[in-house]
Amino acid sequence: MAIRRVLVFPAGTEIGLEIFHALQHCKEVNLFGAGQDVSNPARFIYPNYHTIPSINEAGWLDALIALCLSLKIDYIFPAYDDVIVALSKVTEHLPAKVISSPSQACEISRSKAATYRALGDTVRVPRLYDSPAQVDRFPAFVKPDRGQGSWGVARANNLEELVAATGKIKEPIICEYLPGEEYTIDCFSDRDKGLLFAGARSRRRTRNGISVNTLTEDLPEAVEMAKRIGDKLGLRGAWFFQLKRDQSGQLVLLEVAPRIAGAMAAHRVTGINFPLLSIFEEERLPLSIQPLNCVIELDRALGNRYCHPIKFDTLYIDLDDTLLVNHRINLLAAKLIFQCINDGKKIILLTRHRGDLNNTLIKYRLSGLFDEIIHLGEAEKKSSCINGSSAIFVDDSFSERMDVALFCNIPTFDCSMIELLTEQAEFLNGDQ
Repeated sequence: MAIRRVLVFPAGTEIGLEIFHALQHCKEVNLFGAGQDVSNPARFIYPNYHTIPSINEAGWLDALIALCLSLKIDYIFPAYDDVIVALSKVTEHLPAKVISSPSQACEISRSKAATYRALGDTVRVPRLYDSPAQVDRFPAFVKPDRGQGSWGVARANNLEELVAATGKIKEPIICEYLPGEEYTIDCFSDRDKGLLFAGARSRRRTRNGISVNTLTEDLPEAVEMAKRIGDKLGLRGAWFFQLKRDQSGQLVLLEVAPRIAGAMAAHRVTGINFPLLSIFEEERLPLSIQPLNCVIELDRALGNRYCHPIKFDTLYIDLDDTLLVNHRINLLAAKLIFQCINDGKKIILLTRHRGDLNNTLIKYRLSGLFDEIIHLGEAEKKSSCINGSSAIFVDDSFSERMDVALFCNIPTFDCSMIELLTEQAEFLNGDQ
C-alpha cells in the first residue's frame, strides 16, 4: 500500500487542525505541518512541523519547494483562503500536487462579489449596492470582499453608520441584511460523477466567524443548491458553502470555499473523511460514501496542550481513586498508561487495594497492563518501593505524593495533573 506524504500549509489554522484530526490515524498518510515561526497550535500537535515564510513574505515559494523536496511530499493541503489562491497560481512550479479545486474556482470563490456574479443565475444571492447612497432599506450589511472569520463585518442601521463602516474596511461590499438562521453545507464532489455528498449543519453559536456549536440538519433545498454550485464552478474534492435565510425565510448564499472547514468534523465523524477522500479523488480512485444516518451536535471549546521538560522511563501509578475512581476506569489515567506502552516505558502498579487485587484487575479488564504489580500492606510506605531517579509517581493521596517527593526526589502527580503528560506537544521529532 502506498503511503502518501502530505504537507498541510499553514498547519496552525482551524482548517489545518481539522485536517490533522482527520488524517492523524490514517494508515494511508504520513502527515507533516508547515507554517511561520510564530506561536501557533500546530507546533503542539504535529509530530513533524517545519517553519517556512508566509505567502506574504519574500522567498516563500522557494522555501516551500525546498521543503517539499527534502520531505519527499506527495500532496499539499492549503489551509487558508489566501494560500489556496496563491498555490493555485504556482502549481506548475511545485514538486507536489495541491489538493484543491481548479484555479478559476479558487479565484472566483475568494471574492464574494465575484462569487455572487458567477452564481447569481444559479442560486439566490444577496442584493448588492454599489454605494451607500443606493441603499433603500435598512439595516444593511457591510463586509470585506475577501474577508474571512467575520473580520470587518458590520450591520448598519442607517446611512451614517453605513458610511462609517465602509470607510473602515478595505474593498467593502454592501449587501442586504439577512436576519435568519445560518447554515454551512459540507460538500464533496468527484470531478466526473459530480456531487457525492452535501450535508447541512446549522451554525448555532459562532466565535470570530468560526462555528463552535453546530448541529447536522436535513435541508433538501440546500442539497439542490450544492449540485448547482458545484457544477457551475467545477468544484472537486472537499468544499463548503454558507447560507442564511432572508426576511421571507428563503435561503440565500453567503460564500463558497473550496477547502476543508474547521467544523466539518460534525460530518467527518459520521464516516466522511473529507481530506482523505480528497486525496483519493485527486488520484481518481473509485469512491463511495456511506455515512451514519444520525443527527450530530458538535460543540467546540478551547483545549489544552502543554510543553514541559519532564522525562521519565518508569511510571508508578496507584489503583484506587486514581486509576479506578467511583467504580469506573479513569480514562485519562488509562490514556497515560497506553501512552507509556507506546513509548516503551515501564509501568508499575503500586497499590494498597484491600480486596482481591487479581479479581479487581480482571473485573475492570486491567490485567496484563503492568510490567510489575506491588501490593503493599497498610503500614508500608510507597516511597520504599520506588527505585531510580527517572520515574514519576501518580496517586490521588497528597500525603503519599509528599512522602515520595521528599524521599525519592521524583515528580509526583494527582489526577488533575495527568493532562500535562497526555496532552503534551508532539513536536519532539520536528524542526522546532
